[in-house]
Amino acid sequence: MSTGSGAASAPAPDGNDDPTTAPTTPGAPRTTKTSMFSSLRVRNYRLFFIGQVVSNIGTWMQRIAQDWLVLSLTGSSAAVGITTALQFLPMLLFGLYGGVLVDRLRKRPTLLVTQSAMGLTALALAVLTLSGHVQVWHVYVAAFAMGLATVMDNPARQTFVSELVGRDQLANAVSMNSANFQSARLVGPAVAGLMITGVGTGWAFLANGLSFVAPLSCLLLMRARELHAVERAPRGKGQLREGLHYVAGRPELIWTITLVGFIGTFGFNFPVFLSAFADDVFHAGAGAYSLFNTLMAVGSLAGALLAARRGTARLRVLIAAALGFGALEIVASTAPELWLFALLMVPIGVFSMTVNVTANTSIQMSTDPAMRGRVMALYMMVFLGGSPVGAPIVGWVTDTYGARAGFAAGGAVAATAALVIGLILARVGNLRVSVGWHRGYPQVRFVPRERREALAPAA
Repeated sequence: MSTGSGAASAPAPDGNDDPTTAPTTPGAPRTTKTSMFSSLRVRNYRLFFIGQVVSNIGTWMQRIAQDWLVLSLTGSSAAVGITTALQFLPMLLFGLYGGVLVDRLRKRPTLLVTQSAMGLTALALAVLTLSGHVQVWHVYVAAFAMGLATVMDNPARQTFVSELVGRDQLANAVSMNSANFQSARLVGPAVAGLMITGVGTGWAFLANGLSFVAPLSCLLLMRARELHAVERAPRGKGQLREGLHYVAGRPELIWTITLVGFIGTFGFNFPVFLSAFADDVFHAGAGAYSLFNTLMAVGSLAGALLAARRGTARLRVLIAAALGFGALEIVASTAPELWLFALLMVPIGVFSMTVNVTANTSIQMSTDPAMRGRVMALYMMVFLGGSPVGAPIVGWVTDTYGARAGFAAGGAVAATAALVIGLILARVGNLRVSVGWHRGYPQVRFVPRERREALAPAA
């Protein structure tokens, strides 16, 4: 694989590819439809997947236990918000530098260090809690330490997938990672609730700390000779600036990251939206809030599995999913009954996960391997950092104008961003919108500008 600017990482365009219909690397071979679990046939990826299943369940347990512990210690929702902010702050401050380091380092040893650090942090918090000495500042420090480890762990895990499965199975493996995370989202909070009620939060932290034994063991059991080795970026000055210039010069990267930024900032603030609908609109309390989150997790899992079966990452799918996501949020904001609103959480989960998986896969497949750490760090910084930035804005709109207005506004921003960026990518790809009929149904698609003009009737 090329380690240069990225232009040599794929064959030259053949004239039929475009930013909205082609695989995301211009001219790259189209990925054929694969079976839903095809990447699991690769032994190294299978080990990685198993380790992440266990670790992700533990991570979700810690999230629930951590928020509950802070609330118990302080009685303040603001303190819970501070904890969340501290966990995201390192990614906002140092995320791009983490990407530079990941491009220079070998991924497996890096993950052994970051996963060990997160496991030890969870165990330290468990000891403090179980011994009765825990104070809220201990939780703040632990959250910040977890965030520091995530600065390198996130881009390293994202980019390591391509070394595990190679380019042909990358789209499927990214989708399976998302399915893995969403499965844990269904199991982890439920287990954490039972554990907190039965034996206390300290045991949930202990379980998370011990859960890191699984990914560490699986990393050690991998066969190094079966990895798809990528030449690392040499140490040098200006690598952060080089990564930003690389993204800025590629429309399929910069506009995908921009779209994810708008959606993550304004459309993905579900804790704000769903809690407001549960309490203020339907007056149904915590039970309804839990139901909304569970149904959205079911939809997200379905979306990840469908993306795994599709086996492609086309920007037209990303644009369509983002439009559908925004439109569904607007529709859900008008739902008159709780049961209808709850049912709409399933397709919202499907479309949100389609956006997430397609954007992630398209960026990885469009990026030169030597730049992938920096590009994925920027992507994760925008995606993970968007919600904390947008939450106060969305919260103010919701408090001032009501939950329905807040949810509709988030959906409108997502849909508008998708429409505008879709048109920009069409213009970059020299495309025009073609409206017609197919098998008795209206069809809107992008076609090459020359072809559209050729189809137009003569004057």
